[in-house]
Amino acid sequence: MSQDKTMEFMAIAMKYLPEAKERMEQAGIEVSIEALQPFMGIFAKAMNDAYELGRKEATK
Repeated sequence: MSQDKTMEFMAIAMKYLPEAKERMEQAGIEVSIEALQPFMGIFAKAMNDAYELGRKEATK
């Protein structure tokens, strides 16, 4: 995964992080940015897979 794409994916994640944090807290799950950090890598991997899938579909 390119560093540029990873940064783009992290920017997307940060855009939606406040909403996700609010929903988790409404569900009774206390969350901190530090606690979420390990999951950001998983998110980046999922976004990369989705990007590659879309790219393959577009070139068909």
